[in-house]
Amino acid sequence: STANAPEDDAPNRYSRTDRTAYSRYSRDANYSGSSVPSNTLEKRIEELERELAKERQENVRLMKMTQDKEELIGKLKEEIDLLNR
Repeated sequence: STANAPEDDAPNRYSRTDRTAYSRYSRDANYSGSSVPSNTLEKRIEELERELAKERQENVRLMKMTQDKEELIGKLKEEIDLLNR
């Protein structure tokens, strides 16, 4: 389970405020030079943020399942060792 620890930091590498500031900057830049309405871009960004939140929740759930299974494997190995003695 420790091999997966660096991955845990990757989604949180940038704080929410940093991402929000970047999003605002991007929207302002797009508004001045793009034919796509900023309203459409804002909706798309919000949609992607919701999707990202769901993916992160799923990732946490899968990580917990993996850890539980690793613990179970460890316990079973201990039992096997005891039975072999």
